Amino acid sequence: MKRETFFLKVAVILIGIPIFGLCLFGLPSFVNYLNFPVLVAMYAAAVPYFFALYQTLKLLSYIDKNRAFSESSVNALNYIKYCAITISILYAGITPLLFPIAQSDDAPGILVIGLVITFASIVIAVFAAVLQKLLKNAIDIKSENDLTI
Repeated sequence: MKRETFFLKVAVILIGIPIFGLCLFGLPSFVNYLNFPVLVAMYAAAVPYFFALYQTLKLLSYIDKNRAFSESSVNALNYIKYCAITISILYAGITPLLFPIAQSDDAPGILVIGLVITFASIVIAVFAAVLQKLLKNAIDIKSENDLTI
């Protein structure tokens, strides 16, 4: 494993561990406070989250193998983009369901967390889309240059 991407791979794994712990131990303890659709949506959002982390690890392995400018990298960015869009849609859908909980417990932070996750996912989706387009253009330019030589 190359040193340049090793830190990023460790960071991706460390980002996944707390969410995995939250899914196993944290969310079941909130069964009394959250209603069933909110829990289902949170668990459903974990699936694209971990798939996006997996695609990120694949993208970093492509960089290690000097295949950063390939269709595989473009596809990985495409999957990351769609995972981020899915997460933002799921959290945008459950944020209004959190309003009665925030009202009863006088805890508006619950709504802010839902909005932050929604907007962070949108930012990640836009960033992945921009990177995907730039990478696709770079691949096209590279293939044109390979044909002219």
